[in-house]
Amino acid sequence: MHDVTIAQASTADLDAVAPLFDAYRSFFAGSDDLARSRRFLEERLSAADSVVFFARSEAQALGFIQLYPLWSSWYCRRVWFLSDLYVREESRKCGVGRRLVERAIGHAVLSGSSSIMVELPHREPHLREFYATLGFHEDAVFDLARRNFMETING
Repeated sequence: MHDVTIAQASTADLDAVAPLFDAYRSFFAGSDDLARSRRFLEERLSAADSVVFFARSEAQALGFIQLYPLWSSWYCRRVWFLSDLYVREESRKCGVGRRLVERAIGHAVLSGSSSIMVELPHREPHLREFYATLGFHEDAVFDLARRNFMETING
């Protein structure tokens, strides 16, 4: 693989990142809709309510990672939620995902956050080991509980 660079995405990068975001949504949510994916991503980037980094080699986007800011009342500091990580199938096993996560960790440190957290889908058990190699571990203080409204919204 040629030289891979990691850059922070802006709305100028939508044409490169939106197809990756749509492929990610298709894989995890089971629905692809490039226009909807692009619109959602554009809204996040325009409002600056998420941070997206993407990997590219020459002119091709290889993968992306998206972080959302949260706040910890306990620590009075920012927490980053690593919501999305996706690497094109043909670019996997080449260290692209690792480099994206390392860039996200660097961003979290530089922004003075207390932590970075990630949800690990049960259907992707290999991700637990992947993130563990990058210093992530099961939280000793909190378990995640969720009340889902998607059935109400979609039904």
